[in-house]
Amino acid sequence: MTTDVSAPARAVHAGIIGGGFMAAVHSRAARAASGALAGSASSSAGRAAEAAERLGIAAAYDSAEELLADPAIDVIHVCTPNTTHADYARAALLAGKHVICEKPLATNAADAAELAGLAAERGLVAAVPFIYRFHPMAREARARIAAGDAGPLVSVHGAYLQDWLADPQADDWRVDPALGGPSRAFADIGSHLVDLLEFVAGERILRLNARTRTVYPNRAGRDAIATEDLVAVVVELAGGAIGTLLISQVAPGRKNALVVELSGARETVRFEQERPERLWLGRVDGSRLVDRDPARLSSEAARLSLVPAGHPMGYQDAFNAFVADAYAAIGGARPEGLPDFADGLRSARVTEAVLASARSGDWAEVAA
Repeated sequence: MTTDVSAPARAVHAGIIGGGFMAAVHSRAARAASGALAGSASSSAGRAAEAAERLGIAAAYDSAEELLADPAIDVIHVCTPNTTHADYARAALLAGKHVICEKPLATNAADAAELAGLAAERGLVAAVPFIYRFHPMAREARARIAAGDAGPLVSVHGAYLQDWLADPQADDWRVDPALGGPSRAFADIGSHLVDLLEFVAGERILRLNARTRTVYPNRAGRDAIATEDLVAVVVELAGGAIGTLLISQVAPGRKNALVVELSGARETVRFEQERPERLWLGRVDGSRLVDRDPARLSSEAARLSLVPAGHPMGYQDAFNAFVADAYAAIGGARPEGLPDFADGLRSARVTEAVLASARSGDWAEVAA
């Protein structure tokens, strides 16, 4: 069922903490949602001023605390290194602000649970950008599974492969656990894969068995890197389906290869993020491709299809749709499938189960 989603009665005034790549993505999405880019804060007043000028934000604040204290700001976008997310999100909620916090919401499940509880207690919109849910054909896959077209789920398969750290000398702040947290590849991109898989399947992973590997432990002169470059996981879903997931940041030639494939008793449904305009449907007597055509899609897939068939939509469109739904929720709407802090908590619990299984070499239960 589609929920009516309309723009808030007045422009949402947004403050962005951080000034890097994700801040730029958030700023474009806020602007597309008719938000007012009201304030910028960063690690210093100078960095905030530079980000404000580059991103077209109205004002730069000397500190995040000053930004949070401004009563004109409605929502805070947290776009900073992972280990700072929980503190900024908590401060924003305590200041009475709605929050859109980059994932991971927190680098441990205890902090994520506290934040989810605080957001619920305060009655504030608190969202995490698991934005691959917002590709129209991902919604179409979900609708087909929910309608029973595929039959009861038997197996699932997923992968998220990138190559931006395939060079042994490649470096990034995420490699440092003090900034990125105890998990790298899984928390960064495996979280997206699991969220999309569970969202499309309409079922959760009950238990898993994981193996992790750090391929380059001395990357770019750093000593004894502890965070993982790749992860392989066997999963069991609530309905009995079993499957495999592979996550890698060191797969040469793979740029953003996010794939989910769900096989039911009658049909397999496959969505590929790098080819987001179509679904592959497989049956014993043949397979076919379903193109994104809003006139022939489920209601939610059609709602997210902003341009006619044959005009490609992509990553920024999905991000724009996520922010638009978050802003609509701030205005009182109840958009379908908006990922919130409870979903951020879910991600933290799955990540902790993956790390626990990798340490023990045994199966780990995923906390509900």
